Amino acid sequence: MNATLTDVRPVGPDPRAFRDALGRFATGVTVVTTETETGVHGMTANGFMSVSLDPALVLISLGRCTMAEHLSTGERYGVTLLSEDQETLSRHFGGRAQPGLSVEFLRRGPYAFVPGGLAEIGCRIVDRHPAGDHVLFIGEVEHLDHRDGAPLLFYTGSYRALHVGLTDDVFFC
Repeated sequence: MNATLTDVRPVGPDPRAFRDALGRFATGVTVVTTETETGVHGMTANGFMSVSLDPALVLISLGRCTMAEHLSTGERYGVTLLSEDQETLSRHFGGRAQPGLSVEFLRRGPYAFVPGGLAEIGCRIVDRHPAGDHVLFIGEVEHLDHRDGAPLLFYTGSYRALHVGLTDDVFFC
């Protein structure tokens, strides 16, 4: 049998090299929350982005984990954008429980948020897309609040701080 172009799958990058390359993209750090019959659940995620301004849509990308299972049957999620002094909370919700840390979530209607974050974004899930080993959850923003402060950043596998330059001039296309 002769192979056709449709029979041949390109060889993808080495998974470690892929992770290392994408680690060069600095991201903010979020805690995603949702409520189930057993209470509020939260997890650290940096796969977060704006999708649309009208309507206001955001996207979170989650590996196939317990939180993704909750959101697969749930209707809403909250996203807290963490501030530079919340690394301990990020580690806690990232699966490294911090001894003695107890988090009392802020309640905003049907949403729960981590206190002290730079922004609270409450979303109604409008679409779910399986994508490789992840699931993308698109949410329409129903709640929004924010405050000034410096963000917690993640870059090359480590938490980082934002260093402000001499100018605030930024141009986007």
